[in-house]
Amino acid sequence: MATAQRTYLEMREPSALRSARVADPTIRVEHAADCFPALWRFLYSEVGRKYRWVDRLGWTDERIRSHLDNDAVSIWLMTVKGTLAGYFELQRDADDGIEIAYFGLFDEFTGRGLGGHLLTVAAETAWRMTSHRVWLHTCSLDHPAALPNYMKRGFTLFKTEEYSL
Repeated sequence: MATAQRTYLEMREPSALRSARVADPTIRVEHAADCFPALWRFLYSEVGRKYRWVDRLGWTDERIRSHLDNDAVSIWLMTVKGTLAGYFELQRDADDGIEIAYFGLFDEFTGRGLGGHLLTVAAETAWRMTSHRVWLHTCSLDHPAALPNYMKRGFTLFKTEEYSL
């Protein structure tokens, strides 16, 4: 049986964020206030296709709608020159922290510094929603730049675990 490593990272104060912005006025990150199940499914499946994001693939439209209707969840879309480039999902946890639950770019937009830019915006947005903790997790199956990006932005490791695939 194959295994992977999951790494949990956190930021405990907004001043820990090390910004990485791309100076391009065509980049926009906006709240998808009316995200619908087909869009959510597309984001999740396409961004996560290479990285074995499978946990939510079997969700029904009703389950997705229930998830999206939860006030603790918000979806944010990045566009470049009007083209969808990536997204992140924020979720308030039981301790009133904010998890960057999902984060990623479409393949066509990797390698251009946009991951650092999007993560900067995700962390800033999360900090506007909480006062004490922003966190996320990644795994050994994610894009090789994911963990270095998180650490360069100021997230610090707080737990690792092995799990079976």
